[in-house]
Amino acid sequence: MLITYDTCEASIPAIDQKRLSEWINRVVVNNSFEIGEINYYFCSDNYLLEMNREHLNHDYFTDIITFDYTVADIVSGDLFISVDTVLDNAKEYGCEYLQELHRVMIHGVLHLMGIDDKTDEDQEIMTQKEDESLALLSDID
Repeated sequence: MLITYDTCEASIPAIDQKRLSEWINRVVVNNSFEIGEINYYFCSDNYLLEMNREHLNHDYFTDIITFDYTVADIVSGDLFISVDTVLDNAKEYGCEYLQELHRVMIHGVLHLMGIDDKTDEDQEIMTQKEDESLALLSDID
């Protein structure tokens, strides 16, 4: 299992990396996959906006961009998260910053496991999987 945490024009949030890595591994294993290499990059809004433009031809802010390198059942990828957008979303949704950050972090991993969110039906499944995954986090000390 190799999960790394790095930054691009931002600071690493105050997270318990060991606990979160254990949680992410548990979510992956519970979904019948294995952890490969997952790299989290915490970025500024502007950094992620440029990535969105360059790689996806999207001209808007987003909370996460996921690059999927999963092969068979080995989950791997690079996940770029805008700490600015996560903070804005936490305020908008009326939740704690870390709660929203955890949701976004696992959202990216769920994408790596093939869960999509393009349609309303897919979004419902994604939200359910996010909620199930977040419930597992409270079990890890």
